[in-house]
Amino acid sequence: MKNIQANNVDAYYGENHVLKDITLNVKEKSVTAFIGPSGCGKSTFLRMFNRMNDYIEGFRKEGEILIDGKEIYDKDVRVEELRQNVGMVFQRPNPFPKSIYDNVAYGLRIQGIKDKTRLDQAVENALRKSVLWDEAKDNLNKSALSLSGGQQQRLCIARTLAVEPTIILMDEPASALDPISTSKIEELILELKVDYTIIIVTHNMQQAARISDKTAFFYIGELIEYNKTKDLFTNPENERTENYISGRFG
Repeated sequence: MKNIQANNVDAYYGENHVLKDITLNVKEKSVTAFIGPSGCGKSTFLRMFNRMNDYIEGFRKEGEILIDGKEIYDKDVRVEELRQNVGMVFQRPNPFPKSIYDNVAYGLRIQGIKDKTRLDQAVENALRKSVLWDEAKDNLNKSALSLSGGQQQRLCIARTLAVEPTIILMDEPASALDPISTSKIEELILELKVDYTIIIVTHNMQQAARISDKTAFFYIGELIEYNKTKDLFTNPENERTENYISGRFG
C-alpha cells in the first residue's frame, strides 16, 4: 500500500462543509506537505487516509480515497489492517506509560506476536530506523516518559514503524519540539522516504520547503495549489498561494 489518490473529496462535520472537492495524487516513497492557515482542513484531510475521523460524531465524506486503487471507505475494509499499513504520528509525543521496549512492541503484541526473538529484532529495527537505538539500547526497560520530548517523538515514530506500515501520516510532528529535536525529526523523515510514503501537515513553511517533494496549499477547505515544492514556493501559480507564503495572511 503506497499510492494514494483522492478524487473529488468533500468532508462534513454535521452541517459544516470542511473540505470541498479535493483531488490529488500522492506518489509513493516521497514526502508530501500540507500547508495552510489553522482551520483550513489540512489535518481533517490527512486523517481521512487512515480513517481517524471515523471517531468524530457527524463526520461524513463524499468522493473517493483510494490506496493502491482500493476505496478505503468500502464496507469490506478492515480498519485495523488499514491502520497497520497507514501509520500515524501526532503533534505531541504520546508514548504509553510503559517501558521503551513495551512501547515499540505494543502493536506487534496486539497482532498476537509473542515470540521474544522476533519482538527483540522488531524493536531493535524500529529503534534503528527512528535513529533512537544508540540512545535507548541500554535503557530499554526504562519508562518511555523519562525520555526528552524529541526522543519521545522518535519513539512514537519507532512504535509506528514496528508494525511495518508503508504509509506514514504526520500531523505537525515537530511543532512541540525545540529546534535541535526538530532538525533530527526532519533528517529522519528524509531518511524514511526511501522506504515509506510520507504525508506531513505543517505550519512551518520552511520545514515544508526543506523536506517535502510536493506541497499542497489548503485555504478554507479548498485545495488552492498542489505542485512540486520548489515550484510552489518560488513560482506559485495562484495569487492566494503567493500571499500566504509571503506572509500577507495566515
